[in-house]
Amino acid sequence: MSRHKPATLWLVALLFFFSLLAPDKFVFAQELSPKQIAQRVYDRDVGQDSQSRMTMELISARGQHRIRELTVLVRDDGPIRKTFMRFTAPADINGTGFLSIEDGQGGTEQFLYLPALNRTRRIATAQKNRSFVNTDFTFEDMERRPVDDAEHAITGTESLGGVDAWILESHPKPTSNSQYGKVRIWVAQDIFVPLKIDFFDKQEQHIKQYRVLQLERIQEIWTETKVVMEDLGTGHRTILEIHSIHYNSGLPESLFTRQNLEAW
Repeated sequence: MSRHKPATLWLVALLFFFSLLAPDKFVFAQELSPKQIAQRVYDRDVGQDSQSRMTMELISARGQHRIRELTVLVRDDGPIRKTFMRFTAPADINGTGFLSIEDGQGGTEQFLYLPALNRTRRIATAQKNRSFVNTDFTFEDMERRPVDDAEHAITGTESLGGVDAWILESHPKPTSNSQYGKVRIWVAQDIFVPLKIDFFDKQEQHIKQYRVLQLERIQEIWTETKVVMEDLGTGHRTILEIHSIHYNSGLPESLFTRQNLEAW
């Protein structure tokens, strides 16, 4: 019996070593359900708040480019997330503002401020399938959808840029009022960041694709610093790129109000 003990101890030590080396893959790949993976994506750490300076590049199918500049503020209070955007250039969109407030119970209010009209427009649920300020994102794309709004399944795994990802398929429930019939998401197994998303309409035609072009770890938070959304029907693309971002600076709630949205 004694001559078998070293091998047994070696095996236990090896398993323990691998569990420390890659705990997410070792445990999560075996134990997490599709719904739990979707919840991890929804709940992933984005800091208590953040402020960033970004550019938005609109590229037509013919290769024509338009560049916009904007500032984005985010405040995360558990289930409640607030997002504030202000466009600063060029002149035709300067001052345009956007405010999104998640109520923590599955609902999201969105407001768009148009300085030319000097008024704020509330985005109704029926309008969330419309383009967000003439980009390839819709207003629905600008909000998180509750995990219970869809049925989820894992359909496979794939390596994207050397990163192992689950392929998570989500079918929005009829009660969710989503414009999509299906969403297919490549989720990084270690950090629960969506690396690619395919969007399908109600007839399950593949209509749009979102991809992360650059991913960086900033202040210990994995951050998508460059992403693209492409309309597969028109060939039009929208690229968002973060040029600077700072997390956990203590942004006050007063920044995330309609009053501040209209203070231009």
